[in-house]
Amino acid sequence: MTRDPPSIPQPAVPRHVAVIMDGNGRWAKQRNRPRAFGHRAGVGSARRIVRACHQHGVEVLTLFAFSQENWQRPPTEVSLLMQLFIRTLTREVANLHNNGVRIRFIGDHRDFPASLRQLMANAEATTFGNTDLTLVVAAGYGGQWDIARAASSLCAEGLPITPENIESRLILPELPHPDLLIRTGGEKRLSNFLMWQLAYTELLFVDTLWPDFGEAEFAQALHWYGGRQRRFGRVPEGV
Repeated sequence: MTRDPPSIPQPAVPRHVAVIMDGNGRWAKQRNRPRAFGHRAGVGSARRIVRACHQHGVEVLTLFAFSQENWQRPPTEVSLLMQLFIRTLTREVANLHNNGVRIRFIGDHRDFPASLRQLMANAEATTFGNTDLTLVVAAGYGGQWDIARAASSLCAEGLPITPENIESRLILPELPHPDLLIRTGGEKRLSNFLMWQLAYTELLFVDTLWPDFGEAEFAQALHWYGGRQRRFGRVPEGV
């Protein structure tokens, strides 16, 4: 009689969840509405997932809000997204702060409107001392840019390019790497998101479009994650 190999111990809840929020435009198209309608609906999903992470005890949630490649979209859509960021920060920061959420932003923000950059700085300053949940918003972010930036910093300092040194120069090196990545919308690619940090992340691709992704779908993702064996290159004991 054979026995199943023992499982590697696994926490029920990931410390860090990262999300590629995909499908806003297709969701709007299905309803014969402009893409802007889908982007606005996507803000509601982000709000629900922040709340779900807070309730489940997730320590860090990283949302991929705007990639460096997104600058190539039509200027009218980019302008709309910038305005949506501004309105969302204006409306949401106080509530996030009251619920103990710390907000941090990663990416190259030099081309963002000055008003948006100021709101981002104010949000980080206001929520600096909060410890219940860290919400990282990746905006103007690219994984290759992050790695290249780290390598360039090491070269400028005359330091060897080693995994440990690169790790120390990446954005927010003090945060744990994502345990779980969720990409909505049915696509199965990373789209230049956290390329270094996702090396051993559990990857979950779901068909649900982002505006339809809520607490129930997030709970299903956590259930899926709880059944994974996280090996980090090792094998389970007893095999």
